[in-house]
Amino acid sequence: MTAIQTSVAPSSVRVTIDRFDEGTRCHTDDVLAIEEPLEIRLVWQVDGKRQQRSLSITMRTPGCDQELAAGFLFGEGIVQHSSQVVRIAHCGPAVGEMGLRNVIKVELAERIDLDWSRFERNFHVTSSCGICGKTSLEAVNRLGCTPPPMEFQIDPEILYALPKRLRSEQAIFDSTGGLHAAALFDQAGNLLAVREDVGRHNALDKLIGAEFLADRLPPTEPRILLLSGRASFELLQKATAAGIGIVAAIGAPSSLAVDLARQSQITLVGFLRNGRCNVYCGPDRIR
Repeated sequence: MTAIQTSVAPSSVRVTIDRFDEGTRCHTDDVLAIEEPLEIRLVWQVDGKRQQRSLSITMRTPGCDQELAAGFLFGEGIVQHSSQVVRIAHCGPAVGEMGLRNVIKVELAERIDLDWSRFERNFHVTSSCGICGKTSLEAVNRLGCTPPPMEFQIDPEILYALPKRLRSEQAIFDSTGGLHAAALFDQAGNLLAVREDVGRHNALDKLIGAEFLADRLPPTEPRILLLSGRASFELLQKATAAGIGIVAAIGAPSSLAVDLARQSQITLVGFLRNGRCNVYCGPDRIR
């Protein structure tokens, strides 16, 4: 059973600013989304000896750090089931004025055979780009993902309603205006979960990590993933690993995201707004 040590962390901070408006100037307050580094450390056994190394550093909004770490490891093919994770916990001292804990340690089960040579190149993730290049391309192939079932369909009206439902649940975005979101819906358009972060890939890692830790991957029922921004290759890679059949984005997809969606038999929807959308592949899932 996975042991998760949780801690409450602030996700926004209030600052004093000067606001200029049509020739007038005033002092007022504004609320900003917090962006802080998170180091993910792995602990595993090699011939009965305990090993510990730093795997990744990502710039994230504090909160749901355990889910973020789990989702990242799952998306990269390091773990496939929650039973492979013994414990996820923050470690190290609290730092800064807000007392944030910016290191999280993931302890793997003894039976995990981890080839660290795969990670000789340290993962360095930023809130804008995620994991890039050859490593992610190899990860997609390593995962050996089963394509989601093609037989389910949804009504276009359900798709059109998703952005409004997501927006109503973006609590931190309401106060800061500076966060991305990833949300999971069922076939009827019911919102199942939503996560926010300064990084697109972090928001999705948190969402997928929550499903992973709850043993809901791959999903047994059709799922729709909604992204608050654009659909990049990294996000499609994570959706592929999670077995999600429909990925919809408020913004545009990239060319590589479309290629991966076609390869993975995912229905990819872009520019989902104002009662219309573009379907780049898999239109048969839309009634």
